[in-house]
Amino acid sequence: MTGAPMRRREFLTLLGGAAVAWPVVVLAQQGEQRRIGVVIGFTENDPEGQAQLSTFRQELQRLGWTEGQNIRIDYRYPTDQPERIRALGAELLGLTPDLIVSMHNLVTVILRSEIRTVPLVFVGASDPVGGGIVTNIARPTGNVTGFANFELSMGGKWLEALKEVAPGVERVGFILHPETAPHAGFLNSAEIAASVLHVNLAGIAVHSADDIERGIAAFAVKSNGGLIVAPHAVTFLHRDLIVQLAARYRLPAIYPFSFFAKAGGLISYGNNLLEQVRAGAIYVDRILRGAKPSDLPVQYPTKFELVVNVKAAKAIGLTIPETFLVRADEVIE
Repeated sequence: MTGAPMRRREFLTLLGGAAVAWPVVVLAQQGEQRRIGVVIGFTENDPEGQAQLSTFRQELQRLGWTEGQNIRIDYRYPTDQPERIRALGAELLGLTPDLIVSMHNLVTVILRSEIRTVPLVFVGASDPVGGGIVTNIARPTGNVTGFANFELSMGGKWLEALKEVAPGVERVGFILHPETAPHAGFLNSAEIAASVLHVNLAGIAVHSADDIERGIAAFAVKSNGGLIVAPHAVTFLHRDLIVQLAARYRLPAIYPFSFFAKAGGLISYGNNLLEQVRAGAIYVDRILRGAKPSDLPVQYPTKFELVVNVKAAKAIGLTIPETFLVRADEVIE
């Protein structure tokens, strides 16, 4: 379930190894500040969002940027509201920042269309070429670069993992945001896997908590069902609701990030977002020191984490196969 392992030190060394070849400017003089904006798809008090922002600040400080001294960071929390994302993006542009950071797919797609001159570093976007975020992975043109999370083939891998942990599943509801381009790709790759695994797959389109509640309730009317949850600001914002509904209807479910499993979800399979946030801070540092976004290739994760929540499995009467548990990076008892 995992790619070639890479320790954090090796990953950061890979990111930093070419820095000597790039133009370097002197850090801001004492009393002079660089300014960046950060737009994140969580509410301001969401612990996962705050963990990501804390990691971002810590990595910037390690690189020589300290808030209140040589850098100012303006934070915005639009969650899953497109119009609010646009409005907050425009508000940040009015502050004449040196750079803007977008965290998560919906935020990135919208800001990409609004921000043309200020460098934009994204963290956690799926299929950045297909989604229109960049035109080239190796040398992104324009003002945008960053870190992608999933290739479209991940849809099939999620289904394979779900079927392995819950072999009795015959029907799978794929919770997705229909206007998000990568979700169609995830669904398509899951459909290919479903034909091999003899699973009936159905998309569950969601835009809100009401959609999630109605969609899962309708899907759960028939037996032998399971769920795949695609990554999106809507599913992030309502993760507790999704986890609760999956437990209520006894639906085995797989999620894209570990914070779902830690919130009570059955299993998660995805990259480590905190590692990507650290890497994003390194790109911010490079751009503030003179690099152009087009100098910095878009990068995909090199390792994925499998997290299993045994307590959640017991709650729905599911026994996780031992062969699956031994492959897990983390087991929640």
